[in-house]
Amino acid sequence: MADTATRHSPLAHAAGRLTAATRASGGAVRLAELPFLAQVNVRLDPKGQAADAVGLALGLQLPIEPDTVVHAADRAAIWLGPDEWLVVGPPGSQSGLEDQIRAAAGDEPASVTDVSAQRTTLLVTGPRARDLLAHGCPLDLHPRAFGPGRCAQTTLARAQVVLVARDEPRAGFWLLVRSSFAGYLADWLLDAASECV
Repeated sequence: MADTATRHSPLAHAAGRLTAATRASGGAVRLAELPFLAQVNVRLDPKGQAADAVGLALGLQLPIEPDTVVHAADRAAIWLGPDEWLVVGPPGSQSGLEDQIRAAAGDEPASVTDVSAQRTTLLVTGPRARDLLAHGCPLDLHPRAFGPGRCAQTTLARAQVVLVARDEPRAGFWLLVRSSFAGYLADWLLDAASECV
């Protein structure tokens, strides 16, 4: 029997509403889901040989400064803790990322876990993106405090998120949110975006 399962992102039902909110704001805020991004959680000694080897294998160094992100090509390494990172890649690349990281770590102690199904990613861009996020986030989001290349595990409208300021100011923000909270957070963003018109 043929496999007829169809994969749906956590916010597939909201895609039209996200697009409509972008239009309604006149481009002040753009909201979109980036579904199915590969997400691999990595834990290892940041001062060990495995960290350098993993960085070389991925083509980007694992950031060691707290709350920073390193981007290279279509991948990003997000600092989650002193010995923990989230490596994000294009949809469908999680198995390859896992294999690369495990091979690079070799016999060094390391934990490599595919957590791609755990979260989805919302993209928030536009000239009023910071204002929109500031309505529900306790962090100081001014570019001096939270500029490009910064990240934080925080809350937005009481939902836990990993907030990432993209490399270029106009690239906006990623909100990595647990799939079970994605609908709630999208509704909150849509409501808050209505004030950005």
